[in-house]
Amino acid sequence: MHPDHPDHPDHHQPIGHPAITRRLALAGLGAWGATALGAAHAQDKPYPSKPVTIVVPYSAGGGTDIVGRLMAQRLSELWGQSVVVDNRTGANGVIGSAHVAKAAPDGYTLLLVVGSHAINPVLMKSMPYDTMKAFTPVTNIATSPMVLVVAADGPYKRLPELVQAAKAQEIAVGYSEGQTRLTGELIRQSGQLKTTGVPYKGGAPIMVDIIGGHLPAGVTSVLTALPHIHSGKLRVVGVAAPQRMALFPDAMTFDEAGLRGVQSLNWYGLFGPAGMPQAVVERLHADLRKVAADPAVARQMQDQGADIVLTPPAEFRRFVEGETQKWAQVAQRGGIRAE
Repeated sequence: MHPDHPDHPDHHQPIGHPAITRRLALAGLGAWGATALGAAHAQDKPYPSKPVTIVVPYSAGGGTDIVGRLMAQRLSELWGQSVVVDNRTGANGVIGSAHVAKAAPDGYTLLLVVGSHAINPVLMKSMPYDTMKAFTPVTNIATSPMVLVVAADGPYKRLPELVQAAKAQEIAVGYSEGQTRLTGELIRQSGQLKTTGVPYKGGAPIMVDIIGGHLPAGVTSVLTALPHIHSGKLRVVGVAAPQRMALFPDAMTFDEAGLRGVQSLNWYGLFGPAGMPQAVVERLHADLRKVAADPAVARQMQDQGADIVLTPPAEFRRFVEGETQKWAQVAQRGGIRAE
């Protein structure tokens, strides 16, 4: 008989009556059990069981955006799950990074950044997160060396010519963000050159000014310079790597020109918020390896001057820490202070 029926024994009993209380408690326990069971079932679902967002804290169309969209497309195909790129620009990557730092550490919000991620703490007085503590390193997807470029029709055809000129007279070298700035400073220190860094708000304006004859040289990423190299308007004279690049076989390494220790890799690193489950980190790393095993993916990255590396998570963490220490020393020697 239903409890609301007038002849039911509980109909006239108050809510606090033991029989009613017991029945309500059992009902609540049942509801709690169903909820807990549902939550456990949701946790048991294999990752990823819903759309994944990769935050790229730089403009659409740039190098990181291109890498991010390539990886997103391939992971989406592998998982049968939507993977989208979200461009959240500003403050040299800090705004988008801060968004990820505050996200749930479940693997559904990821961050793809470049080398400046490790340099921002060196050059910025105040940041909304601790770079080493706020993120879970997943992998270094790929690396590409920074390059020194000049106008193709300008006075400097090879790196030794530019180095010799910079020892005798002041030469302006453009930079656009933390790593290009400190790479230029490292070049200056290594060769005891009279170069002067000139700040720009992006790599593209540097290329325009070099082509127009308003700037003698600039430090930039391969991807930024590549269209202008292909068009014959720019020339790469120096490569900040241990070996020459197949893309620019005539461009010398700085070591070859007598500037020892000038190595600066632009890297594309994938992170999640701090506290991501190890199983999710391992799944991401393993699946990116599957994606990169496709020769078409490797070829597309190589065409952009990048080599796929897919560093294991623990090794990647050590690499990022080492990069921050290295560039902090360069800044200190150059009297460059955080602003």
